[in-house]
Amino acid sequence: MNANSIKYLIILLFIVNQSLSQGALSIGFWNVENLFDLENNPHKNDDEFALNGRKNVDKKIYDLKIKNSSEVIRDLNVDILGLCEVENMAVLKDLNNSYYERDYKIIHYESPDRRGIDNALMYDENRFKVLSSLPITNNLENRGTTRDILYVKGSYENQILHIFINHWPSNYGGKEKSIPKRLSTAKLLLNEIKKIQLYDQWAEIILLGDFNENPDDSNIKLLEEIGLVSLMKPMVDMPKTGTYVYRGKDYLYDQIIVNQGLMDSENLKINSRSISILDLPKYRQQEGKYKHYPFRFWAGNRLLGGYSDHLAIRVEIINL
Repeated sequence: MNANSIKYLIILLFIVNQSLSQGALSIGFWNVENLFDLENNPHKNDDEFALNGRKNVDKKIYDLKIKNSSEVIRDLNVDILGLCEVENMAVLKDLNNSYYERDYKIIHYESPDRRGIDNALMYDENRFKVLSSLPITNNLENRGTTRDILYVKGSYENQILHIFINHWPSNYGGKEKSIPKRLSTAKLLLNEIKKIQLYDQWAEIILLGDFNENPDDSNIKLLEEIGLVSLMKPMVDMPKTGTYVYRGKDYLYDQIIVNQGLMDSENLKINSRSISILDLPKYRQQEGKYKHYPFRFWAGNRLLGGYSDHLAIRVEIINL
């Protein structure tokens, strides 16, 4: 095949891909791993990422973090993007400005998380119309605080879609201590979904997030009681498959979870073949002790210069 034929084939594939993507609403999620600005906010535990902090972050390092993060967003290429571990609106604007292909609108609220990391939604207003949004405060049963759940109600091709962006409490401090925190979070989420279903039993609902649990763990399974299904569940126990690695084991902590309204044959529907992990070679370490681990930006206070300790995920929704 000569150069002209290859060029023609590339152009043809691009056109086909564009036409297919325009017929579906693409949705993604990514834990960006500590996207902090350079300012030391006295109300947040963000000192290590500030200028003169123990990580020795400077403008050059911050710009690299933004550049690498925008590369992930470019590869993901979605109409709606849920994010977690972002500090504030300023870093989200910097991220959006570095991604030239789209001009996303941004939804973000400051949460009471002690580290100052929040959830956010970036969306293409040409593809999705936001009708309302609010942060759902997550006061844990032990009176601790954590990041809010971000709720967004919007419209795609005149169909209503309810989106929840999650970042459930981590296993920091021990898994046994953290399970009840996630149980409290799961109950909060269930109550919010039940409120929606009270006035619209056919509501179409999608949950995006880093749940810090696998699809077959107890608190994710609790969501199944009202018909929610993790699209990542079929990937459980598949070799070398996951969005996060801990002590050499793959985990599917980053998930897309939908209700039956998005699984039936009415109005909006998940394209089941479109669920995927953005698992390109450049997003994993390729050698050494941590081969196969996500190529993260930081390893403690050591700059690796990668992307994140989590891989991004993606799915498409079609209007029947």
